[in-house]
Parts: sequence; C-alpha cells; structure tokens
Amino acid sequence: MTATIERITADTIAPAAETTRDAGTTRQKATRYVFAGLRVALGWTFLWAFLDKMFGLGHETAAKAAWINGGSPTKGFLTFGAAGPFKGFYNEIAGAAWADWLFMLGLLGIGVALILGIGTRVAAVAGGLLLVMMWTAALPPENNPFMDDHLIYAGLLAGLALVDAGDTLGLGRAWARLPLVQRLPWLK
Repeated sequence: MTATIERITADTIAPAAETTRDAGTTRQKATRYVFAGLRVALGWTFLWAFLDKMFGLGHETAAKAAWINGGSPTKGFLTFGAAGPFKGFYNEIAGAAWADWLFMLGLLGIGVALILGIGTRVAAVAGGLLLVMMWTAALPPENNPFMDDHLIYAGLLAGLALVDAGDTLGLGRAWARLPLVQRLPWLK
C-alpha cells in the first residue's frame, strides 16, 4: 500500500509541478509580449501625433496648418480648446515657439523611444508629464468628473517603465549594456 502511495505521489505530483512551472513561464512570456505590444502601440500614438502635426496628414491637422508649413502645433488647441482652472496659463503659451519646439520634440522623442524600447524610464517620465499637462489643459474631462485617457496612458507609461517593457520586442537589453546607461541607470 505504501509503495502505491509513493508511486502515485511521484508520478502525479512531479508532472503537476512541471506543468505549473511551464504555465508560469508561458504566462510570464505572454505578459512580456502584452506589455511590449502596449509599449509599441503607445509609442505609435505619440509618433503619429508628431507626424500629423509636422506634415499635416489630414487626420487631425490639415496640410495648411502643418508645422512644416508654418503652422503652430500648440496654438489651435491651447487657444480654443483649453478650459478649466489652467485655461489662462495655456492660452498664454499657445503658439509660443519654445512651446511648439518642446511639444514636438517631446512627441517625437517619446514615440521613438517607446517604439524602439530604449530609454523607457525617461520616456515614461516625459510622457507622463506631457499627458498630465494635456489633461490639465481641458478640465474637467468631457465624460468623467476627473478621469480620462491621458491619466490612464500616464499610468500605463509608469507600468511599462517598471516592468522593463523595452526588453521584449525592443532594444532595451542592448541599450542597458551601453556604458553611459550603466553609469546612469535612470537612462534605462
């Protein structure tokens, strides 16, 4: 009887442990790929906004209003779309050359960094700041007393940085091996 119990235990528990380990590995791999996909998608969101404002691709920005054609990527929304307690602040900086340059460089840098999977920590901080500023430009949000997609994206950026989402389907591991990044880990 004891031999039967030992055989059942050895034959059934060990394979179950292996199955659990395999499932954990599969789950971890799937999680990495989900976060990598979200990183690329969010990176494309930033990069698309840059491209549309730069070249006036007609989605949100008409060709005549493109930055390359002399338009201002901040003037329209910050002049006419800003609302709430920070409206005056945003109206004052609308169309300022420094605001246009910072906004466009931010969109480009954050988008490229996220798509490539490099500098995700810096991209997360810069993107989170930009998104929170966009959220404050039109308070309260249209469909909720305080929550909107800008805050959700900012939270997602923080999560992407925390899980090193640039390491999967990205250049994050190679980037982390660079001497400069090893000396300054916040660049990771």
